[in-house]
Amino acid sequence: MVSMTASSGRRVLLAAPRGYCAGVDRAVIAVEKALEQYGAPIYVRHEIVHNKYVVQTLERKGAIFVERTAEVPEGAIVMFSAHGVAPVVHEEAARGKLATIDATCPLVTKVHKEAVRFAGEDFDILLIGHEGHEEVIGTSGEAPEHITLVDGPGDVAKVEVRDPSKVVWLSQTTLSVDETMETVDALKEKFPQLISPPSDDICYATQNRQLAVKQMGEEADLVIVVGSRNSSNSVRLVEVAKLAGARDAYLVDFADEIDEAWLEGVSTVGVTSGASVPEILVEQVLEWLSQRGFEDVEIVKAAEESITFSLPKELRRDLRAEAAALVEQRTGNGTSAE
Repeated sequence: MVSMTASSGRRVLLAAPRGYCAGVDRAVIAVEKALEQYGAPIYVRHEIVHNKYVVQTLERKGAIFVERTAEVPEGAIVMFSAHGVAPVVHEEAARGKLATIDATCPLVTKVHKEAVRFAGEDFDILLIGHEGHEEVIGTSGEAPEHITLVDGPGDVAKVEVRDPSKVVWLSQTTLSVDETMETVDALKEKFPQLISPPSDDICYATQNRQLAVKQMGEEADLVIVVGSRNSSNSVRLVEVAKLAGARDAYLVDFADEIDEAWLEGVSTVGVTSGASVPEILVEQVLEWLSQRGFEDVEIVKAAEESITFSLPKELRRDLRAEAAALVEQRTGNGTSAE
């Protein structure tokens, strides 16, 4: 741990790494670049990332978030979120004469490719993840006839496969490492020949943020996780903190959501943020705590992160012209661009 101020009775343990991962950074910048390059509006299918502040900020700049591709007007530009989409969504966009930008996190794309490959080899794929999560929906859509969702260890008993010697597991990238491995262990007990993916599907950022919280949870009376309630990795950080020994752990979007009653009898507060959270929100929490006597800040460093991803290749093209051409093909000469 590295102290940022002189020691006093009340202290803050600040997790490192925290906040934006490379996939989120890429997706948010992609929306900003698209707005700058093509002008508003830019439609985004689902929240670009699961963070209220980020979504509201991009809306003010001209992004329009929609739940269904059908909500996007013909000839417009639509961006797919960092969580990824199923092939059927790309087909919907083509039918709607939309120019598309795919901001899917490259680590999620890796899981999609694994799903396609194993389905091509006729494996039954057991996808560990949470039902209804956008990432799970997108991955399942890559090979729906081969994929069975396993939502935690409690789901294992009802899982059935065609051939126990041809079964592989994949997982949602934002799960708790411990939760995933508990499910994997239960699956291996039922299917001893279960194959693991070529590389760990849990994203490096998810693992690193959980590792830092585990380290601080041993000492913190209270852990505050900055993140939105629909952010899977942020919710997991609260769970990890409690399992690591923190007396209490809470999830907040903004500093003003912190209840002063949480500080009763507390001398050490752990602070971290989910992978979709901009640093300004953490700074506001630190300021809120400082005003209440928690001025000493120590860094709990679990890992170094240097990964970056290049922006979507579609940002190097004139998408407004492409969208107009798609519409012209339909209205100008009556032919279809499908």
